[in-house]
Amino acid sequence: RVALKEAEGIVCTGLVDDQTETPEDYRATLLLAKTLGLPMLCANPDIIVDLGEQRLYCAGALALAYEGMGGRALYFGKPHPPIYDLARRRLAETSAVADPQILCIGDGFATDIQGGISEGLDTLFITGGLEANRFGPDVERPDADLLQAWLAVGELSPTFAMGRLR
Repeated sequence: RVALKEAEGIVCTGLVDDQTETPEDYRATLLLAKTLGLPMLCANPDIIVDLGEQRLYCAGALALAYEGMGGRALYFGKPHPPIYDLARRRLAETSAVADPQILCIGDGFATDIQGGISEGLDTLFITGGLEANRFGPDVERPDADLLQAWLAVGELSPTFAMGRLR
């Protein structure tokens, strides 16, 4: 770790204290980084995640804020192809797993599900996660009509959907 003025770029894996901080707490630092012309490498494009009952900001939220200020962010992880290429290489090292045997599972539609669909893989959307409030009062049993209406707006459909993994 070096001082920002000595850095060649920023590797962003998340907020230092994701329990209490928000992207706004990084505004001055991000503005300085932008002024210095530093690129940001974002290791996790998720904007938010749920940790138990708490919703937390992720590295993607900082990268989005940085881009909003005119900074340059490079993304690694879902939904971007390199992470899927890496996963396929790792699977090939241990077993012969073909794409039809791969299932991408997640509650982040813009990352987990979009990435899997873009790669031509089957996906399982966990409706009881980040988007739980959209599909009715019972997170274990999402309302099918509400789910279909929400999916129609985004024009993407996961292969499968369920409330929670158990």
